[in-house]
Amino acid sequence: DIEQSFQEALAIYPPCGRRKIILSDEGKMYGRNELIARYIKLRTGKTRTRKQVSSHIQVLARRKLREIQAKLKVQFCQPLLQPGTSQDVKPFTQSSYPAGKPATAVSAGDVGPLQTAPPPVWEGRAIATHKLRLVEYSAFMESQNRDEAYQRHLFVHIGGPALSYTDPLLEAVDVRQIYDKFPEKKGGLKELYDKGPQNAFFLVKFWADLNSNIQDEAGAFYGVTSSYESNENMTITCSTKVCSFGKQVVEKVETEYARYENGRFVYRIHRSPMCEYMINFIHKLKHLPE
Repeated sequence: DIEQSFQEALAIYPPCGRRKIILSDEGKMYGRNELIARYIKLRTGKTRTRKQVSSHIQVLARRKLREIQAKLKVQFCQPLLQPGTSQDVKPFTQSSYPAGKPATAVSAGDVGPLQTAPPPVWEGRAIATHKLRLVEYSAFMESQNRDEAYQRHLFVHIGGPALSYTDPLLEAVDVRQIYDKFPEKKGGLKELYDKGPQNAFFLVKFWADLNSNIQDEAGAFYGVTSSYESNENMTITCSTKVCSFGKQVVEKVETEYARYENGRFVYRIHRSPMCEYMINFIHKLKHLPE
C-alpha cells in the first residue's frame, strides 16, 4: 500500500533541510524526498518522483493545518462545553496514567476533596521505566594538545535539565515501522519487543554534530559515556549493536554494577571506547561534500 509506505517513510526519515544523506551500500547521496520515493519503490514496487513526494507532503501539511483551525474554531465557539462530552485528542501522544485531576469523595461528613497522586514527572517524558532510567548518554571525541590541555567535542548528547510536568509527552511510534531496520533472526528487535516489557523500548533520532575544531583527529580518543539509575540494586548489561540495512555489523557488551548514591542506585559506563566501525563511519561522513 503506497499510503502506508509513505507514512512509514515519513516516520523513518525526519526533515533534514538542505542536507543530503548518504547510503553506505550505494555510495549515493539523497535528499529526504528522494529517500521517501526510494522507500516506496522498495516496499511497493511503485515509482514516485521527488516532486510527487513533495506535493504529497504539502497536501498533508495543509490538511493538518485545516484540522487545527477547525479545532480552534470549535473550542472558541463552544466555551461552555461540559467535560466528558468530547475528547481532547493530541496527535502522537499516548497517556496510560491518570491526568492528576482531583476526585471528590462522597460522604455525609465534612470531608474535603481527595487528590489523586500525580504520576512521576519522568513517566511519558523520559527514556525510563519504573525499573531503570537513562540519565545521560554522550558520544564524543577527545584530544590532548601540546599544552596537555584536553579538548572535547560532543557528537551527540542525550540528557539535560530536570524534567517538569509542563514538558511535552514523548511521541508514540508504531514499532512495526522500524522492524526492517534491525535483524530478523534470533535476538532481533521483534523478538525483544515481544518478550517485553514493551514500555521499555524507545526510538531516538538525532542529528550528529560533526563540526569539530580538534586538529589532531587521527590521534584523538573516540568514546561513549552513559549513566543510568534505579531504585533497586541490580547488575545491568549494556549491549550496543550497530545495524546497517537490517543487518548487525558489530556488537559490544558491557556489564556494570550499582553504586549507591543519594538514595538511589547509579550505574556509569565511563569513556567506553567507540568501535572502529563507528569511527570510520564518522570519518566518511565528515568528508562528504557540503
